[in-house]
Amino acid sequence: MSLDSLKALIPDYARDLKRNLDSVVDGSDLTAQQLWGTVLATAVAVRSPVVLRELAPEARTKLTPEAYRAAKSAAAMMAVNNVFHRTRHLLSDPGYGSLRAGLRMNVIGDPGVDRTDFELWSFAVSAINACGVCLDTHEQALRRAGLGRETVQEAYKIAAVVYAVGTTVDAEALRL
Repeated sequence: MSLDSLKALIPDYARDLKRNLDSVVDGSDLTAQQLWGTVLATAVAVRSPVVLRELAPEARTKLTPEAYRAAKSAAAMMAVNNVFHRTRHLLSDPGYGSLRAGLRMNVIGDPGVDRTDFELWSFAVSAINACGVCLDTHEQALRRAGLGRETVQEAYKIAAVVYAVGTTVDAEALRL
């Protein structure tokens, strides 16, 4: 159960994904907590049992218990927020925007880790879940916290690669 095991599951027709996985993990300028929190949060968001089974144990060795929990919390909360806000945004009736959400999100107020790291993980998950409103909100918070565009891009590169790997290995598991 590791990054190498996951790469071994990627078929030859998608060999660029192996290189991309190496690039986003080994070539990242993110801190270890930012990197592995992003990897874990996006692995949860991708909903691929194979990806999660291979990456979660490695993330656990790289993260504190608090950061491991917070990364999973980011994925869980963005699953709610991304659907809610994407739907509110896509509806043609602007009246929905003034209604109270009434959804509990306490972990966002106190994630148990550096708020910027939690924002980065939430941003990456929002990229997978394609919530434009959430992406803009998190990107603005990250930029206000002093992160550069290159750092923000690292998060969505990780999201893109983890998503592509999940799609590919899950399809291969069906023996198509």
